[in-house]
Amino acid sequence: MSRQHIVVVDDDDKIISLLRRSLAFEGYEVTTASNGAEGLKTLLTADPDLLILDVMMPQIDGWEVCRRVREGGSTVPILMLTAKDDINDRVRGLDLGADDYLVKPFALEELLARVRALLRRKSDKLEEQGNQLVYEDLALDMDAREAIRASRRIELTSKEYDLLLLFMQNPRRVLTRDSIMEKIWGYDFSGESNVLEVYIAMLRQKVEEGGGSRLIQTVRGTGYVLRGEAG
Repeated sequence: MSRQHIVVVDDDDKIISLLRRSLAFEGYEVTTASNGAEGLKTLLTADPDLLILDVMMPQIDGWEVCRRVREGGSTVPILMLTAKDDINDRVRGLDLGADDYLVKPFALEELLARVRALLRRKSDKLEEQGNQLVYEDLALDMDAREAIRASRRIELTSKEYDLLLLFMQNPRRVLTRDSIMEKIWGYDFSGESNVLEVYIAMLRQKVEEGGGSRLIQTVRGTGYVLRGEAG
C-alpha cells in the first residue's frame, strides 16, 4: 500500500524542517516548497492527499494558492497555517475553499490530529448518486454537491457541503456542537475554537441570500437544528 502524500508550503525553514521530519516519522511521504510560486509548480506534478499551506509567504501568498488550487478543480484537503488568530483571516481562507486552519504557534500533536482527521474524511467519502435531499424549499444535489433554493443554485465549499448534508440527513433533529465537530472534522476542537460558528454563518449567508427564511436554527447551549422558523 502506497504512503499518503502531503505537500507542505511554508517560507519558514524551521517549520518546514519540523513538519518534514514529523510527518515522515508518522509514515507520510512529504514534499516541501518554500513559497507560493514554488508550491504551485510542485502541485502541477504532484497529486497529494493533503496540502498544508502557510498564509503569509513571498511572491504568492497562501490565499492566492488556495484560490488557484480550487479554481483548477482540485478537491485536495487544505490545512491553512496562519500567524494571526483573526476571524477575517479564517473566514477568508475557508471561503476560498480551505478545509481547516491552524494558528501559529501550534502544538505539533494538534497539527498531526488535524492531518489524520482530514485524511480520514477524504478516505471515508462515499460514492454519491445523482439524487437530492429536500427540506421545505431547500434541496441538496448530491451529484453536483450544491444546494438549490427557489431555483437558485448555491455553490458550496467542501466543508459547507458536508455540514449541510449532515443537517439535511437529520431534519428537525437537534445536533450538538460536539457531535457536529466529530462528524464533520473527525476530532474535537478545543472549546474556545469557533470554526463551527464561522461555517454556520457562511452557510446561512449562502442559503438565505435573496431573502430566504432561516432554516438552520441555533439551539442555545446545545447546538443547531435544521428547522423552519415556524417549527
